[in-house]
Amino acid sequence: MFDFAPTPGQPKAETYRDLTQAAQALIDGEPDPVANMANVAALLWQMLPTLNWAGFYRNVDGELVLGPFIGKPACIRIPFGKGVCGTAAASGLTQLIADVHAFPGHITCDAASQSELVVPVVRDGKVIAVIDLDSPEKARFDEEDAQGIEALALAIAGAI
Repeated sequence: MFDFAPTPGQPKAETYRDLTQAAQALIDGEPDPVANMANVAALLWQMLPTLNWAGFYRNVDGELVLGPFIGKPACIRIPFGKGVCGTAAASGLTQLIADVHAFPGHITCDAASQSELVVPVVRDGKVIAVIDLDSPEKARFDEEDAQGIEALALAIAGAI
């Protein structure tokens, strides 16, 4: 049994360090990328407060295709360059969006989402997936969150 939870009141940097270590422990030795994404999505959901969606979109032939996630049903396919996820995939850059309704071309999958953090997962110089986090709170994510998820993306890139 795996039971990971953040320590109440601990600094974000420690939460993200613990999250990355837990993710590495879960995926260690497992060759199936879908299983690894599923466990990491569950871990994100368990360890990060105030999320309404946590998961992956995979790069399949230059288009983002829904991967393992936790939350309401989601958009299945997103073209590169469209919406927050597609922008992250096309640019290879983290998208930290305080108010999704102010983002040009935002794709609404869950009307409750107010803010979003999308981090590309890069392997061999190519975006292979994005980690997508949504929150029902505006400005839920900050630079510290972005850095923590970027470290996670780097740590798991070889296993997804």
